[in-house]
Amino acid sequence: MSRVRAVEPWIEDPLVRFVTEAGARLTLIMTPSGQVLAQHGFTRAVDVMAAAALGAAIVSSTREIATTIGEETFRALNHQGIQHGIFLAEMATPRGPLLALVVYGPESSVGLVQLFYEDLVQELVAACPDEEPTKPVIAADFERDLHNSLAFLFGR
Repeated sequence: MSRVRAVEPWIEDPLVRFVTEAGARLTLIMTPSGQVLAQHGFTRAVDVMAAAALGAAIVSSTREIATTIGEETFRALNHQGIQHGIFLAEMATPRGPLLALVVYGPESSVGLVQLFYEDLVQELVAACPDEEPTKPVIAADFERDLHNSLAFLFGR
């Protein structure tokens, strides 16, 4: 049974392949603002919300650092700990940029994650519908939409 849950169905199959091949423990696919479109491995909504907010903030601040030092962008970030590594990258899709936050353990490596991440990006770009999402995110609807998305992601 897959532990992948996706708000947008076109993300699910590519993400299932990615987490299986890369050996990812936890994964989020989200917008640059932190709106989660799919998740793997998380068991608590509060953890998804925290990881999404922190991941989006890291990418945003890293983008500003790149600008400050004259870089166009940084492709991806990797932080290696003793028990876990974190890979964080932005990808271009027909719907605009998306972020992937991947946590992996000693049974995997940053090299495997990077290798299969490139495949994930290609599969998501190919699967992405051309039409825009049904409606823009409006501040008044944000909390309700967040609650509904998290409920769906956790099967509630």
